[in-house]
Amino acid sequence: MNRRLATLLLLAALPFASLAAPKAATGPAPEPGVDYVEIPGGKPFSTPAGKIEVVEVFGYTCPHCAHFEPLISKWKATLPADVNFVPLAAPWGGYWTPYAQAFYTAQSLKLLPKTHEAVFKALHEDKSLPIQNASAQEIAGFYAKYGADAGTFAATMTGKTTEQAMKRATDFIMASGIEGTPGMVVAGKYRITTQKGFDDMLRVADHLIARERAKAKR
Repeated sequence: MNRRLATLLLLAALPFASLAAPKAATGPAPEPGVDYVEIPGGKPFSTPAGKIEVVEVFGYTCPHCAHFEPLISKWKATLPADVNFVPLAAPWGGYWTPYAQAFYTAQSLKLLPKTHEAVFKALHEDKSLPIQNASAQEIAGFYAKYGADAGTFAATMTGKTTEQAMKRATDFIMASGIEGTPGMVVAGKYRITTQKGFDDMLRVADHLIARERAKAKR
């Protein structure tokens, strides 16, 4: 095999190697009771066997979540194949409700990859969507820009499938003890509680993921 061909084959293999390689945790090990708490009887929300689940609980109308989104978007893109990232919109009533309904509707219609970041931008940067008093028709009109049928989207927002998704999310959020957003739960067992900022939340998550991976190997 000539040198040029060998180099090309090596470069072609690199993306697959990086996908498979576990991400090393950095910084000090998290302190229980400070950086995280264990959830009594905690279980993952929805993750295949052999995967380590990371749940992010957020709200589109939450300004803190909007600030967190670029960081967590970049972070989740580096996660290896054994980690399953699960976003959950918190259905906490009031003006949170229609945008939580929109999230679960977009999820069921497979529109999230195109719309998730766009909704944050529309609410907090462009102000093209109202944070309060948004109607289903108004929100559906926004999603129509990304391929949704506005009538179907609005109907699905208040339909049974979305209602069931909202209840399931609420049950998990309450069982996990999350009272604010953004919130993170790792493996259904650990609620991240660090108060040192968003970067530190991800540091703690990396350590807890590594801990679960090590347990699985044992």
